[in-house]
Amino acid sequence: MARTTPHDHPLTEAQPLYWRIATQLLGELSDGTIPPGERLPGERHLARQYGVSRETVRQALEVLRHDGLVATDRRGSHATLPGLPVENPAALTFPVGARAADPGAVDRTTVTWETPPPGHAEALGLAPHRRTLVHRYESAGADGRGHRTAVTSFSAVALAEVQELARYRDRADGSTSAQLRRAYDWMRKAGLTLHHRDSITPLAGAPSVRVTRCVHDQYARPLEITELVVDARQDALVYEFTLPAAV
Repeated sequence: MARTTPHDHPLTEAQPLYWRIATQLLGELSDGTIPPGERLPGERHLARQYGVSRETVRQALEVLRHDGLVATDRRGSHATLPGLPVENPAALTFPVGARAADPGAVDRTTVTWETPPPGHAEALGLAPHRRTLVHRYESAGADGRGHRTAVTSFSAVALAEVQELARYRDRADGSTSAQLRRAYDWMRKAGLTLHHRDSITPLAGAPSVRVTRCVHDQYARPLEITELVVDARQDALVYEFTLPAAV
């Protein structure tokens, strides 16, 4: 008899708890919330995220591992499910311009659920002290050069209309690496046209520039705002300013 997998049946309360966790993880693997090759959060983090024991998480990962959807090596478990197609990966990198130019650079990305910086809240139309998803990015070369940082805050509109972003609220504790490389792709899949407006300002007394990016949709609703600081001595910044909605 053929072995059933989380692909075969919808999520129901009658299924074992580990099976339900495997099904939820499969959803994140399938839609790119966890990109192919990306490390999954550790067992302890997943147990806390889903409110289950680490043993239940292990059983869920074993189901996905048996079906070739995740693989485990000395670095931990990572996704192996083929990703969704991206029409223009260079244009869809998030945040645009925040890719490491140095192949030896060390990147760190996290997400938190917190009150955004005051300027971000105003740009996004958020009420004072209202929390939202905040993404932080940092990269530096092995020699310490090429340092870049970025802080992005998402609007209530983005979180309401882009389900892949909304899912990050449950894991936005700032302790686990978060990859939103497909964020702009997810927005386009949700039917949103992305209009970028970038302001570039030299920083006094430093060989760096600040790029402030505001992204709106076709209805002029704010989606996100990013403040990206890069080393102007090494970086060439290239941007796409409008990305049509996916059809």
